[in-house]
Amino acid sequence: MSEHASPTPIPRPGEIFDPVARALDWIGDKWALVLIRHLLRGPRGFQELRQRTGITPRVLSNRLRQLSAAGFVGTQELDGGRQAYAATERARELEPVIAAIARWYVHHAVEELDLDIQQFTETSAISILESLPFLLKEELAKEADVVFELRLTGEGGGVWSIHIHAGQCRVEPGFASGADVRYTADARVWCAVALGLLDARDAAKRGLLEKEGGREAMDPFFHQLARPVAPSTLPETSGGTQE
Repeated sequence: MSEHASPTPIPRPGEIFDPVARALDWIGDKWALVLIRHLLRGPRGFQELRQRTGITPRVLSNRLRQLSAAGFVGTQELDGGRQAYAATERARELEPVIAAIARWYVHHAVEELDLDIQQFTETSAISILESLPFLLKEELAKEADVVFELRLTGEGGGVWSIHIHAGQCRVEPGFASGADVRYTADARVWCAVALGLLDARDAAKRGLLEKEGGREAMDPFFHQLARPVAPSTLPETSGGTQE
């Protein structure tokens, strides 16, 4: 190269054909994928999305408007005339991408990251329940066919069925007909067990856990993001979860 030759100019990022960068330009920032992830499970109202994400009203409103303009989010009328946001077919094409990101994080969080699990002590039960498909140990579950019913009391409580079959996990609200195992717990206690902050056997001994049905347990099928810590400072309320 001649000493008088001009240096190669550095192009602007938008001038470079990089499919990953251009796709993210179109989709938007991290909240875009987070919102699409929640809408893939079904239509959600504005407040429902806030409860699931913690996004401020102004940011949420802006992101939903951007996603709508880009063709990822539409609206749908629910029973009673209530309007909700819904994922479009374009958004549904991103489902495997979102699942891959979630599983990548879980695997690395468990194996490599120095994760401060205490930051999640205020998380909601629904947040963990809807994340169970990403926490599933697929290899261990590939031959499984088991249904768990989870009954949670207290704030954020409810009833859910969790079906693990052929390496897949499906979580649905409502009672599970013919469940193999039923758990009952305070919602906060279950969150602590699911994240690994509380040992399930310790919770059972302390009366925080009730289990009915067969010998199967949820614990072996799912990654936990922390090693169980006992004794816990959780309240001595009755209830239950995994064991």
